[in-house]
Amino acid sequence: MACPERDVGMVRQGPEKGNRESLEKVGDVLGGFLKKAGLRESVLRAGAVDEWGDRVGEAIAGVTRAQGVREATLIVEVRSSSWLMELNLMKAEILRRVNEGRTEALIEKIVFVLAEDPVR
Repeated sequence: MACPERDVGMVRQGPEKGNRESLEKVGDVLGGFLKKAGLRESVLRAGAVDEWGDRVGEAIAGVTRAQGVREATLIVEVRSSSWLMELNLMKAEILRRVNEGRTEALIEKIVFVLAEDPVR
C-alpha cells in the first residue's frame, strides 16, 4: 500500500487506481490541462505581476505597481507623471529585466499608466 505522506501533491491517473506507478504530480496534470485549454502562456505571463518588484528593483518598485497582463502586455501603474515619462525612456531595459531568464511566454510590451490614486 502507498504511504500517504509520500503521495502528497499526487493524483491517480488511469485505471490502475492501486498502482503507485499511476501517480502523477498535480502540477504536471494541471500543466497539461492548461496547455490543452490554451491557457498555459497566460498563466506563465501572469507571473510577471508577482515578480515585478524583484525584476525592476526597489527604486522603480517603490513608485509603480504591476496591475496585470493582457495577452502579452504588462500593465503597470505609476505614481507620478514625471516617473511615467522616465519609465517610458527606460522601457526597453525594463522589458529586458522582466523577461530575463524566461524561455517562453515572454512579455512583449509594457504599458505605463498614471495611477488614479497616487497615495500609497
